[in-house]
Amino acid sequence: MNAKLILNMEKHLIDSAEEYAAKNGKPLSRLVADFFQMLKNSNAEKEPQLPPTVASLKGVLKGSGIQEEDYKQYLEEKYL
Repeated sequence: MNAKLILNMEKHLIDSAEEYAAKNGKPLSRLVADFFQMLKNSNAEKEPQLPPTVASLKGVLKGSGIQEEDYKQYLEEKYL
């Protein structure tokens, strides 16, 4: 289902976009739709990249029985 979208931007950007669309044989609305789809896809696929050292530690404490409260108590005893 298509819907109408109104965008407000600087005239030179519109002119550049229309020129680009004409050179590539696509309607400007198709370029905008493709751009939004690209943004959606790139955000869906992005998972935070952990440094290799951190990634290797992921899940190490799972099932160890250590609770967040235990960790907080340890830090209080160590630093207070």
